[in-house]
Amino acid sequence: MFAKSALAYDPLPLPDRANYSAAEMQSKSDDFLAHMQRRHTVRDFTSQPVSRMVIETCIKTAGSAPSGANHQPWHFVAIANPGLKQQIRTEAEEEEKRFYAGGAGDEWIKALEPIGTDADKPHLTTAPWLIVVFAQRWGEFDDGSRYKNYYVPESVNIATGFLLAALHTAGLCTLTHTPNPMKFLNAALGRPASEKPTMIIAVGHPSPEATVPGVAKLKKPLEEIATVFE
Repeated sequence: MFAKSALAYDPLPLPDRANYSAAEMQSKSDDFLAHMQRRHTVRDFTSQPVSRMVIETCIKTAGSAPSGANHQPWHFVAIANPGLKQQIRTEAEEEEKRFYAGGAGDEWIKALEPIGTDADKPHLTTAPWLIVVFAQRWGEFDDGSRYKNYYVPESVNIATGFLLAALHTAGLCTLTHTPNPMKFLNAALGRPASEKPTMIIAVGHPSPEATVPGVAKLKKPLEEIATVFE
């Protein structure tokens, strides 16, 4: 993406500019809040197909996120291949079995009880798509030499948030899954050592029997998550 010979500052006029009234700003922020409050993590999917084009458009949205030095230190691998999904499920469940067998510690397992999770991860094969998020710890110039990426976790986390919002806006449900460790994903998906897998996102339509844990509807009030100095 980057050429050593082309690293120069080139200021451009702001291409898009919103100029809403105070009332319009409040209305749009209220609408977006209501939209995002309808997003729910589910663990029960149908196998109903989802267009590759929809998935790619949502990933393009993720790719528009801000990043440290604009290095865009992320890579998204979208998987619909049944055999590859089964391989990922098998290896992920092996990690999860160790996690629930004591690797996580009693406090962590106790914290997960209201969520209702266990080592069985059928969503990894039932959902029509898996998207694996990779963080790129370093990049390469056009001549093959390395360059450092900056604020990698922060940048990838922002892009992942964009992705989840885009998938929800497309009418899809998601489940974020983070088996630990996830090194098996590099080999399974042919990703280089410069990349670290951070998350598996199952994507699809919820089954008619899908549920959400009651605790998931308990959100901290504004006064607990924000401090305002006016």
